[in-house]
Amino acid sequence: MVHVTNAPPARRPLAINLANSPRAAQCDDCGARHAGLCDALSDEDLTFLARAAQRRTYQAGEPIMQEGDKAAYFFNINSGHVRLSKSLPDGRRQITGFASTGHFLGLAKSDKNVCSAEAMEPTTVCRFNRPSLMAVFEEFPALERKLLDVATHELVLAQEQMLLLGRKTAIERVATFLLAWAAREDLCPAGHLPKPNAALQLPLSRTDLADYLGLTIETVSRSLSQLKRDGFIDIPGIHGITLLKPQGLAHIAEAEL
Repeated sequence: MVHVTNAPPARRPLAINLANSPRAAQCDDCGARHAGLCDALSDEDLTFLARAAQRRTYQAGEPIMQEGDKAAYFFNINSGHVRLSKSLPDGRRQITGFASTGHFLGLAKSDKNVCSAEAMEPTTVCRFNRPSLMAVFEEFPALERKLLDVATHELVLAQEQMLLLGRKTAIERVATFLLAWAAREDLCPAGHLPKPNAALQLPLSRTDLADYLGLTIETVSRSLSQLKRDGFIDIPGIHGITLLKPQGLAHIAEAEL
């Protein structure tokens, strides 16, 4: 007699290089464990995903991927901040966004990277080659659904960036950026303003900020100085900004909406 069971089929082994693959304990301690892609998996299944990953560390200024290069890898950021940029035909750079812990890089429909990514400070990532991660997606449909959420979120950010560059004045752009950075650093719940005197640490230069906001460095400096003179912010250091009056900043950011 043949007995039929409902046991799930055995997982197909992945043909991957286990060198530098994170161990289970490393995943438990990773800042991205409960953010982004990894949050879609149980602890047991995350160990399976980790087998397809290579952990890499990039120093400040080191490229993670280059625009126009072959899109051979996906990257999940474990710690640190990354700037995303595109090159304009005249050689100028447009920063299109910033990524940090839990963000996923390398979502390209074509076989070329659509932007460059560069570490802004020491940054650790899990790097996946595309064939290995595709095999994981076949095993875990929840990951593909999570990536759809990521792509949808990136579309919303792109729309917000279009508004930022197309409709707002310089000081409105700076105020919008400061509030958005406070939100991304979890200084306030989604949809709420940070508390007065919230302290920001910005791992980016004034040049980075200018390239992101579509302004000159001089205009960024003047806008920050104006906000400081008017009592909305304080600037205790080159990378530090204190939001003295977040509600006032919100009024400025929304002035043209």
